[in-house]
Amino acid sequence: MHGAASCQPLREPRPRHRRPPRQVPRLAHNGPVNVLPPSGRTAGDSTGETAPADPLAVFAALRTPRGAALLDELRDHDPARELATATRLRRDHPASLVSAALGQARLRQRAVAKFGAEDAYRMFFTPAGVEQATRATVAAHRAGRFAGAGGVRSVADLCCGIGGDAIALARAGVSVLAVDRDPLTAETARANAEALGLQDRIEVRCADVTEIDTSAYDAVFVDPARRGGRGRIFDPEAYSPPLSWATDAASRAPRAALKIAPGIPHEAIDPRAEAEWISDGGDVKEAVLWFGEGAVPGTFRATLLPSGAALAAPAPLPAPPVGPVGRYLYEPDGAVIRAHLVAAVVEECGGRLIDETIAYVTSERRYESAYAAGYEITDQLPFSVKRLKALLRGRQVGVLTVKKRGSAVEPEELRRKMKLQGPNAATVFLTRVAGAPTMLLGQPLAR
Repeated sequence: MHGAASCQPLREPRPRHRRPPRQVPRLAHNGPVNVLPPSGRTAGDSTGETAPADPLAVFAALRTPRGAALLDELRDHDPARELATATRLRRDHPASLVSAALGQARLRQRAVAKFGAEDAYRMFFTPAGVEQATRATVAAHRAGRFAGAGGVRSVADLCCGIGGDAIALARAGVSVLAVDRDPLTAETARANAEALGLQDRIEVRCADVTEIDTSAYDAVFVDPARRGGRGRIFDPEAYSPPLSWATDAASRAPRAALKIAPGIPHEAIDPRAEAEWISDGGDVKEAVLWFGEGAVPGTFRATLLPSGAALAAPAPLPAPPVGPVGRYLYEPDGAVIRAHLVAAVVEECGGRLIDETIAYVTSERRYESAYAAGYEITDQLPFSVKRLKALLRGRQVGVLTVKKRGSAVEPEELRRKMKLQGPNAATVFLTRVAGAPTMLLGQPLAR
């Protein structure tokens, strides 16, 4: 027996009217930055065809008068308004040229921190180039050391990247052969030399650096790639080229510098080299191994920019003494710590470490130095969020600087828990003293 529904007359099914798909404006293309089709054609041009991407073609397009004008227009571009900017520009420019220009504009904005606005907005970059390029102040320091060495008039810059070091060397009066095996990177370096008016001093060559004869040059600078497709490379033999090849190439030159990661194990440093760690504005930027004339083998050096102050000593130094916290606490610069020269600061201030594993120096004597920031300690107490909160509330501390070494506490999390209020400021150190979790409260010394 059929149910009641079977007695209903059959009806033609109603046609279903679907809404047309909503057109969603596309965001500016955020794929590879330097991508344009070859032969001047643009992806999705009037022919309706999509041409394959060619990184060198985009570079050529960006350097045409049309591309240059577009980059000038995007100098103060706000990335938060990229969709609206891209939509507007595509009315008058090919879509892929707009995408490439927006990508280059973003890279230039990032590069300002390393190169300064005056240079960055005239230069060209790749994503890896911005990430790995030497900061201009550090490159200038190294170029000055090369140029200051008698007889250095030419340098072979191997693995030159986008040309940051070559630019600094050329500005120091040195002629440079800049070599990189990646065609786009080499073309970027060539464009930067031209953009800054240094093409007469910089010859750019796209080649494998291991096949370059550097015997005609007064010095060699090697900067192996320390990043790969998965990020930072920690094994020096996985650098490109490997550290062993770079060390051999540097050691055979009359004078040479080899850029390495600041965190390289000291036992991996060639004993024939002088090792230099460089900080800029308090942040460690890189380490360099110096070979040949002018280098002091077996010496570890910390150089602090922008002052240029340098601390050097034969390595390794004897272990410094350890003792209780005194009236003053000194925080050595990161380059001093990386170079294992904290013992030199201890000796200079007549002090000691607060813990054998922590690079905080303490002393009863006030000590002024370019190599360490000083603080007067007012309180020492075991780690306790509750006690610190009560202490800060009682002193009406509204601004708290949190520093830490040997502590897992996150400074921002601690600062939120303090619920700070008041007109005063303080600095708290989260650390260990003789192995015990400790808080030290103090004020920075006037310099």
